[in-house]
Amino acid sequence: MPVLNERAYLERAVRTVLEQVVDGPTELVLALGPSSDGTTALAERLAAADDRILLVHNPAADIPVGLNAAIRASTLPTIVRVDAHSELAPDYTRLALATLARTRAANVGGVMRADGRSPFQRAVARAYNSPIGLGGGAYHGGTREGEAESAYLGVMRRAVLDEVGLFDESIRRGEDWELNLRIRSAGYRVWFDPGLSVTYWPRESWPRLARQFFATGTWRGELVRRYGRRNSLRFFAPPALVLSAGTAAVLAVLQATRIVTGAASMAASVLYLPVAAYTALVAGVAAGRGGGRGWRDKVWTLAVLPTMHLAWGAGFVRGLASGARDTVDTSRLSERNTPLP
Repeated sequence: MPVLNERAYLERAVRTVLEQVVDGPTELVLALGPSSDGTTALAERLAAADDRILLVHNPAADIPVGLNAAIRASTLPTIVRVDAHSELAPDYTRLALATLARTRAANVGGVMRADGRSPFQRAVARAYNSPIGLGGGAYHGGTREGEAESAYLGVMRRAVLDEVGLFDESIRRGEDWELNLRIRSAGYRVWFDPGLSVTYWPRESWPRLARQFFATGTWRGELVRRYGRRNSLRFFAPPALVLSAGTAAVLAVLQATRIVTGAASMAASVLYLPVAAYTALVAGVAAGRGGGRGWRDKVWTLAVLPTMHLAWGAGFVRGLASGARDTVDTSRLSERNTPLP
């Protein structure tokens, strides 16, 4: 479990891991980044109370670096990747191990079930759980078991990880997709089992959400530069939206300043159609069933979906044009979390 500024979530996340019932020994390795909110002290207290918890340090704060450090410090043949912002269902590990044995896959993952406490966080969770929000990947609500492109978190065979070289530490976002690409290229299977579920708690504020998605989109652009057509076509929808919105904005200025008029203006107005269709889609999702607990959830949905798509798409364009370079997700670097009830 890579950990950075997770004081409000860490104890529950650790508890759901330690409460897993499996036939055999278990251990939990926490890779501690340089937190500023008291997370490290909390982790040390948890480790002192349970000898199954081992602490390693991740001064770079990069997720793949922390994951590799934790894997190298582990001693058991199956790696269960977990996240400090998530909670495992009670039978998650037992069921995942059974699926791993039954399918003879190298990596097994399930469904990310996003949830929220505030209207904003619930709106983000709704977007995560919707095919409209994150593009319809199997682990965002799939119901059909089978081979998959990637896996959320993942329950992995240590021997296969060692064979393919663990996580690529030069990739700061999308490292799981790239690892699963190498696993599949080595001839192994990645498997999706909808019977597995993990509760995920999204970012709690609008600026943090935008920073997270911009960084993720930037690294997807980098992955397209590196791996080209191995990337799914669904990754190109947000940058297409950004380009459409940018083109429509330029046209609006040209029409307002009367640089484009008459028949040319009428013909060019067709460029507004994709943006109008997208706006109608977002409004329909926000107003539709399952829109949350009240009007605040619905209003936040109107803001959350474009924020996710446009931030991700803008990041993708940047990453594709100039590479990700040293782009990092800064959305948790200065968290001041408050304890949960």
